[in-house]
Amino acid sequence: MLTLTENAQTAVKSIVSNGPEAETAGLRIHGSEDPASGFALSVVPAPESSDTIVDESGARVFLDAGAAAALDGQVLDAQVDTEGGVRFGLSAQV
Repeated sequence: MLTLTENAQTAVKSIVSNGPEAETAGLRIHGSEDPASGFALSVVPAPESSDTIVDESGARVFLDAGAAAALDGQVLDAQVDTEGGVRFGLSAQV
């Protein structure tokens, strides 16, 4: 299953807290319209019924079936740039 670093947990909680349904909302990782571009990220008010839910220290990430399979055994990390933007990255779990 996907795990989150402390930086990723902080970033996800910060991003999601800006929405109106922060209690149930999360960052959803799902297949994009163009398979060559990888996955898409969006903030959603709740998971879809078939989503896998990753909840680490209150940081909620929802994975569609394709993302859950592809990201199994990965670690999600986040870096904040000088303008406050967030860049997510993946690495293998050790």
